[in-house]
Parts: sequence; structure tokens; C-alpha cells
Amino acid sequence: MEDTPPQPQAAHASPPFPAIFTPPSALSSTSLRGSPTVPSPAHFSTPPGPPVFSSPLRPAAVPFRTTPISPQAVPFASRTASSSSSVSLPTSSAPHTMNGAATPHSHAPSVAPSLEDSSIDSPYVLFSARKVLKQKKLLNAPSLGFGALVSPGREVSPGPEALERDPRRCLNCGAYVNLYCDVLIGSGQWQCVICKKLNSSEGEFVVSSKQDLVQWPELVSSTVDYVHPGNRRPGLIPVPVLRVSGPIFILIDECLDEAHLQHLQGSLHAFVDSLPPTARIGIISYGRTVSVYDFSEGAAVSADVLPGSKSLAQESLKVLIYGTGVYLSPIHASLPVAHTIFSSLRPYQFGVAEVSRDRCLGAAVEVALGIIQGPSAELSRGIIKRSGGNCRILVCAGGPNTFGPGSTPHSVQHPNYAYLEKTAMKYMESLGHEARRHSTIVDILCAGTCPVRVPVLQPLAKCSGGVLLLHDDFGEAFGVNLQRASTKAAGSHGLFEIRCSDGMLVTQVIGPGEEASPDSHETFKHDTSFCIQMHSVEGTQSFSVSLETKADIRNDFIYFQFAVRYSNMYQTESTRVITSRLQTVDGLSAYLSSVQEDVASVIIGKRTVLRARTASDSLDMRLTIDERIKDIALKFGTQVPKSKLYRFPKELSSLPECLFHLRRGPLLGSIIGHEDERSVLRSLFLNASFDLSLRMLAPRCIMHREGGTFEELPAYDLTMQSNCAVVLDHGTDIFIWLGAELATQEGQTQAALAACRTLAEELSELRFPAPRILSFREGSSQARYFVSRLIPAHKDPTYEQESRFPQLRTLAPELRARLKSSFIHFDDPSFCEWMRSLKLVPPEPS
Repeated sequence: MEDTPPQPQAAHASPPFPAIFTPPSALSSTSLRGSPTVPSPAHFSTPPGPPVFSSPLRPAAVPFRTTPISPQAVPFASRTASSSSSVSLPTSSAPHTMNGAATPHSHAPSVAPSLEDSSIDSPYVLFSARKVLKQKKLLNAPSLGFGALVSPGREVSPGPEALERDPRRCLNCGAYVNLYCDVLIGSGQWQCVICKKLNSSEGEFVVSSKQDLVQWPELVSSTVDYVHPGNRRPGLIPVPVLRVSGPIFILIDECLDEAHLQHLQGSLHAFVDSLPPTARIGIISYGRTVSVYDFSEGAAVSADVLPGSKSLAQESLKVLIYGTGVYLSPIHASLPVAHTIFSSLRPYQFGVAEVSRDRCLGAAVEVALGIIQGPSAELSRGIIKRSGGNCRILVCAGGPNTFGPGSTPHSVQHPNYAYLEKTAMKYMESLGHEARRHSTIVDILCAGTCPVRVPVLQPLAKCSGGVLLLHDDFGEAFGVNLQRASTKAAGSHGLFEIRCSDGMLVTQVIGPGEEASPDSHETFKHDTSFCIQMHSVEGTQSFSVSLETKADIRNDFIYFQFAVRYSNMYQTESTRVITSRLQTVDGLSAYLSSVQEDVASVIIGKRTVLRARTASDSLDMRLTIDERIKDIALKFGTQVPKSKLYRFPKELSSLPECLFHLRRGPLLGSIIGHEDERSVLRSLFLNASFDLSLRMLAPRCIMHREGGTFEELPAYDLTMQSNCAVVLDHGTDIFIWLGAELATQEGQTQAALAACRTLAEELSELRFPAPRILSFREGSSQARYFVSRLIPAHKDPTYEQESRFPQLRTLAPELRARLKSSFIHFDDPSFCEWMRSLKLVPPEPS
């Protein structure tokens, strides 16, 4: 069993949420350029903190659908970009082709079901429904809504086809050629699916038969990666043979007590041992001064000490950079030195309270950025000045920034604290933007019980594309997150574009970025794309895209195209293009049957959590969920005969329970002690991938059975059976609960605990952030972490319990009686009680 963990960190004020970005009313620059009418402006919403994500690569972590990979075609020789003008499709032209298949002019070209399925089941895009309802009023109903979760940087194996050439784009709207374009095989012209204009391929797509078009991967696969032969980054010397990734700077808080320092030293030793031999590292410690460790002294620990009271002057920085010291060194040459440096660290000696100790975190980050921007890439041909590469700064912080640039007073009671905090936040935001300009990500990993003042540190991590995490201590979870943060493949300078068929409108985007300025990307004559400047491009991010229709839909299909152009970790410019096509339907039943409830729940959850800026807002959002559920039942459900009750649509039976978990869980509920902890969790949730978002929304409950098997059950308190062990996965936390009867049998207890621990590690093997894993016995003080996340179904009648929790029927009468007597009464309603309080009939379990 683990001891009760120390109280998580708390800051003194809730971090501010950035404003919602709204384009100009005419949307002439980024959202609807060239559009004659704009029914409703789109806006881009950003979360309060840095993006944090979970790896989507392991289906075991969540009941997640598997997705077929698009057919892989052989790359075709590179060609130049199309230069002919766009024209309307002539009525006398040759027969249309969909990837070479002849189709009549009078209707939309037909596509093989396999092609349609490959785009609907894309691992990069998840729609809230697999079909689009034609009726504007119901499709745009805000209670349910329609949208998509897009993970443009996600890594899958095998990945999409990589083409070493520039993509062909529509000269009218900027859309990319794709598998749904009509291709006229006689002339090689292709018709854009977004604006319906014809484009020339300069004879490239001229073939003798439709089968010959399969040699172009972009005409076969729904997702294609383009690797651009030219590199537009100024000052960069490409290295095609030897690929050199950016360095990792470790910033260490010098103001730690002995117990915390010992844990941190263990995590740092394990961290450098996990790095590949070619990885380059630098080590800086900070207190009242900044100590930059020199790897050139061999076994001796040597550091250049700089003042932390103010920003380092450029002349002083040049002396440091162009001196004889080696501040960035590959692991294979410096591993013993790194271990010696970590072992030489000493605990804080001056007897000052943790919160009152001087820490110059801002100055330390400035120095690290200065060294990264210097001549840090040593290659065989000499020293080459680079613009930074995709570098990462990992800050190990045990308290707030209270000294030097971006600092706040030691005490929040300072008469001018509010103004100084606001000034510090602006400085940190500016420093984060500076880091992002130099392709450097700042991750801040905090631990201990000292408040770190989250509102001040969050802008630094967020604006650089990094993450801020809170830990109980510098132990296991901290060490794992340190390792996983360093190994995340990250791109920079990402531009995310969203295009969809005429009539569809992007109304809101939530994710790790900000609205792109008009001059940051190429524009076209009638470009209706919505563009987002990404803070970083990582596989564990996602964007929640809300969509509406301007009028009733008449077409049989709606097309969506998502493209991200970015510089990868090796500074190569790449563009990923994802194209999807959804069928439209008239019938409400067909639409509701196509709704993907988990995806819809996550999108609704992100819309709701975005507005929960304070504790008061969270209470309002819980009431908003109530109204949302009632409105869905009124618009899409049916009324019970001779009653005022409404039945929730059976096609959406699991949606209310997911939102009930959201309503009472840590994102909106009160089961976490401090508002700052909730704000950090919300920040993670708003940027997280689908997998982690779903787990943070609704926990997954797995019971350990005799014989070492596991059974997945609803997350109800009926799982707390004294002879069993239960694993509860809630995204950022995994709990292992041992029943009191099982805990008395020492041999079985150890076996069950080991099996549950193994399962928890497998569920979170690739997840970032790595969850805290806690184990405890029934009735212990820690059990509250577990019990508070379970729906109190023991309050429901027996028939409802057995209907929603069938495993109950297998229990012997004495076990059921013992289970019933073990519950303690409290006021929280069960799911069924909550639904009835809304004048709704609880949906039948699916």
C-alpha cells in the first residue's frame, strides 16, 4: 500500500483564460476570404494553459475503435505546381472520372464504399456523426451540435504515404487535390471538391485508362504527407545525411529540501540514463543566481555563475557562448559528468520558508534560450549556426518565481501583488513567444507542496507550445513525465487549415493554437479556409472543431479537408493533407444512428469546460449540462404517453452518463481541493487527444477476477465488493482499490495488487502526462479519491441496479447483503435520480 500522498500544489489565484479569437466581421482575412455572405462569424477558442496529451497509440488505454489504414500506393515522380487558371466545368467535356472511374454529368460521382470508409475511419479525424443531417435547424441544435476532433500530428503505423514534392492545389480556393476529385483523364484536369472549379495538372494526370490513376497516392489515400524539397527557413543549412535533433536543457530548482531533492536526483539520474547516446543535454540550476554547468572539465563539477536579478546583457551572453565552456554535450560524451552534477546538488540550507526562497526561473530560461540560439550544432564540417532546432527546456520547479525577471513577491499579501502578478504574467507570455520563435518548447514540471503560482507560469509553457504539470513529489510519476516529455516528437511553425464544402461553416475551434494572421500563410482568390497558428505540432494534441450549416443541405455528400504545414523535428518542411467525405441524410433516425457518442461527448465536454473559468463558472456549467440534456431529449427524443416525461433517444443512450460524469468529476465538480488544480486539469483536457479526453471525461472501471482475469464494468459504486480488486482509470489518475475481505488474505492481496499494477502501467504505457497511480484498501482515507469518482448507483431500486450493472446478479445473497450494508449515505444523486429530476426517463443501457 502507498502512503497518503501530500496535498497537491495550490496556487493563489486561478489562471486567466485567453479570450476567444473572433475574425473581423467580414472574415476577409482568415475565415471566409472572398465569401459574399457570412451568416455567423467563426471564432477560435484557446484553453487556459499548455497543451498536455495522451498517446493514442495503445487501444488498451480506452475502448477505442480500430481504424483501417488507407491503401498505400507507390510514390510518383515529383512535378511542378499547377499553373493554369481555374474554369467552370464545361457541360460538353469528356466523361467525369473519380480516380479514373467514368461517371455521368447529371449526378455526383459515385465512390467505392472502401474509399468512403477509409476517410470516415481516419485515425486523424473523428466526426461526432458519420452522416450529416440535411435539416439546418436540427443539425445546428446547440445542445447536440455537429463537429470533429482532429489530431493532425498524430503518428500511426504504418503512416500515410510520404511524397517528396509540392502538392497540387486549387488555384481558386487553395484546397488540395484528393481522392474525391473528378479527374478528366483525357486532359488531366481535376475538379476541386470544395469550390467545384477545374484545375490543370499540366498534363500530369493524362492517362489512357482509369486504372493508371492509382499511381498517384493523393488520388487513392485519404491522408497524404508532402515533404517539400525546398526549405524556406532563413539561415538554415539542411543536413540530408546526418540528422541532428535539438538539444534538451534541464533547469533545476536549487531551493529544495532534502527529501524532495533526493527524489529529484533519482528521477534525473534515471532520465539521463534513458536518453539516446546522440541526444545533447545542458544543465542549469537556479536560485538567486543561474549556474550553467560546463561539461569540458571532465569528472570535476564546474559551472559559470550568472546573476539572476535581471536579464543577462547580450554582451555577457556572447562572452558565455563564445568562451571555452561546453554547455551542450552529447550523452555518449557527458553521461558520467551529468551524473556527477546531479549527485553534487545540495539541499537548501538557510532555514527560509519554501514560498519565501528566491528563485530566478525567468532568468534561467533566458540563459538557456541564449545558449540554444548560439552555435550549438557541432557537425563534421565545423560549427554551424542554427536557428535553434526543435529544442526542449525542461524546468524542474519546486516553488514560484520570486526573484529577477517575471517574479512575484514572496507573499500574496503584498499591497501591490495583483499588479506585479499581472506584470509577471505578461513577461512570461513574452518569453514563451520568444521561445516558440526559436523552435524551443518549455515544459514546466512542478512538484512538492509549495504553491508555484500557476497563473504566472502557465503563459510561459502555453505560448512556447509546452506543458505545465503538477505532481505530489519528484518521485515516480515526475520521473516518467520527464522522460516522456523529452521523447515527444514535436514539430514547430505549424499552420492548420480547415476547409469544407460550400454551405458548411466553422463556428468554433478549441485547441493548442491561436488564430493565424493574414500574412502568415499563402492566400488564394476565394479561400474560405479557417487558419490556426499552432503552438507546436505533436501527436498527442487534438483540435475540437464545431461546424454548422448555413442552410438546408441539398447535396448528397459534404467534403472536409484538414491540412497542417509544419517544420518537423529535423527542420524539414512537411504538409499533411487529410480529406473526408460524409454522406448526407434526410431521416432523423439515420442521423442519430450514425452519431459516435464518445466523440460527441468529448466535443460537448470541451465546449463546456472552456467556459468554466472560475469555481462559480463551473457551477453554472453544471447547470448548463442539465439544460443541454433536457434540450436533446426535447428535440430528438419522444414524450412518454400520458405523461410529462420525455424519453432520451435510444441511439444516444450513453451520452447522458458521460456528461453526468463530467458534471460531478474533477473538471467541473468539487472532488479536487483547489481551483488551480482544476484549472490545470481543464487545460490538459482542452488540448488532449481523444483517448485521454474521453478518460478524463468518464472513468473506465475494470474489476480483477479470481484467476487473474479482468472484467470491465460501469463506473458505479456497486463495484466496491469486498472480495475483489478494482482499477479505475480517470486519465490523469489511476486508482487501485482493494476490498477489505481480499486485503485480509495476504497471498491473494499481493497477487491481485501486482496484476492491477501491471494493468495500470499497460493502460498508461504511452500516455502523457503519465498518470498518478495510487493503491489503497477499502475504508482507508485515500479511498475517497476512488469513491468520489463512482456514480452512487446503490441508491437506485434493485431492478435498475441489475439492469445497469448485470454483474450484480451473479453475487450470492450474502455478498449482496454485505455490499448493500457497506454504503454510507450522502446527498449526491445517482444517474437515474439525476435524469428523473430533469423530467426525463433514464435511457436503457446499451
